[in-house]
Amino acid sequence: MSASQGGPISTSTQSAASADITVPVVFLHGIGGAGRIWEPQLKSFAEAGLHPVALDLLGYGGRPPVECLEFERLAQDVENAIGRDALDRPVLVGHSLGGMIAQSMLRRRPQGYRAAVLSGTSAAFGDASGEFQKKFIADRLEPLARGKSMPQIAADIVAGLLGPAPDPRGRALAESCMAAVPVSTYKACVHCLTTFDERANLGQIQVPVLCLAGEHDRNAPARMMERMAGRIPSARYVCLPGVGHLANVEAPQAFDRAIVSFLREALPHLTAQISHA
Repeated sequence: MSASQGGPISTSTQSAASADITVPVVFLHGIGGAGRIWEPQLKSFAEAGLHPVALDLLGYGGRPPVECLEFERLAQDVENAIGRDALDRPVLVGHSLGGMIAQSMLRRRPQGYRAAVLSGTSAAFGDASGEFQKKFIADRLEPLARGKSMPQIAADIVAGLLGPAPDPRGRALAESCMAAVPVSTYKACVHCLTTFDERANLGQIQVPVLCLAGEHDRNAPARMMERMAGRIPSARYVCLPGVGHLANVEAPQAFDRAIVSFLREALPHLTAQISHA
């Protein structure tokens, strides 16, 4: 299905014919991302014997811009892509907004996935009238209200998300993705965040989960993610040193190793198929 038809766009390094003999891994990006933000992961996960699929969420990656979003709609859109590509119980890897969508999907289809990785995300945005939340929204939308474009503000937004020593190529990729997000989609996602709350479902999650934090992440602080992991049955918590909110592009090798190691432990019956990253 093409972007003009409104269907999810996926990027994969393996053909659909091989999906039945490898573990599918569906990557879900954050507010300033796109499917291509996962470029560092596509090659390494395929080399590890997995079947990586990076999706463009609604309004991203050439899909028609959106004016309003809800998490149920976002989750349904990803579920449609999984069904269209006939991905059998994929592993979900969600970053930030994508991690919130993954949590919604785990509630909607508790047995529909083999495992999940929640990276730089939280179980709730919190009280929309809280000081952190109000500042979060204001900081992200105020430049646009002053007439700035996404390309004009992309570098500053990304700089505020990174740790002290990001991979320069990853930084450039993040800035490029941020600059390409349609203004209406960006605004819709920022406002959508204020409605998110999956705290009540954490204890009901039935698949292995890795909560993957960045030491310098100010949006999803490591201590908060550790507490979140403590509420999910048998969840594993890992904090990556030296990185901020964009761990997959800041330190892709460490990010990939943490996930592949988790999958080898969480899916022991498939360990022989999953090599070390």
